[in-house]
Amino acid sequence: MDTEKLKILAQNLAHPQGEKGIEIGEMMNETNIGMTLESIQTLLIEDNEHVLEIGHGNAGHVGNILNKAIDVKYTGIDISETMHHEAIKLNKDFENQAEFVLYEGTELPFEDKTFDKIFTVNTVYFWQKPTYFLNEIYRVLKDNGTFVLTFGQRDFMEKLPFTQFGFTLYNTDEMEETVSKSYFKRMKISERQEEVKSKTGEETITRNYTILTIKK
Repeated sequence: MDTEKLKILAQNLAHPQGEKGIEIGEMMNETNIGMTLESIQTLLIEDNEHVLEIGHGNAGHVGNILNKAIDVKYTGIDISETMHHEAIKLNKDFENQAEFVLYEGTELPFEDKTFDKIFTVNTVYFWQKPTYFLNEIYRVLKDNGTFVLTFGQRDFMEKLPFTQFGFTLYNTDEMEETVSKSYFKRMKISERQEEVKSKTGEETITRNYTILTIKK
């Protein structure tokens, strides 16, 4: 894949747009589904809880969240208008339990202590002000809530040809230090490994990733 195509891929991974964005959204859902399902499992969703996902992509996994317990409510938030509309379209069957919100990427447009559980997968590379954003997550999370932050480790991510364009990469220690600068007080670390198809579609690769389970 040449440099220009790699740049376009990187741009659409950060902010999917148009027909290419829809295609990338489908690919992201496919390649990230293992990380996403592990993150959902880690949340330990219970009856009547309200779950927020930051950066939902095409949200092809929402049914899995809603099936975890009784009367679960889901809110997904994304910066991509393309993914916002795609998520609504793909989740028509869940419109009474799932809502999707478009936002600008910095301020979470919710009241304090709204959500029982919050999670995000493979978005931290694009956060402009990580500590500020973590404090926004802290603000909208209930006092006894859980935040799950999942990301590909630096050693793995830097081998991917597109991450040189606009990605900020972290190893587990660096992310732990970043979280420690926020209001959050407690953190549990789990490092995982999986075999996945490369986002360039050229090969199967071993992905090393981290799940942080974070509490107030």
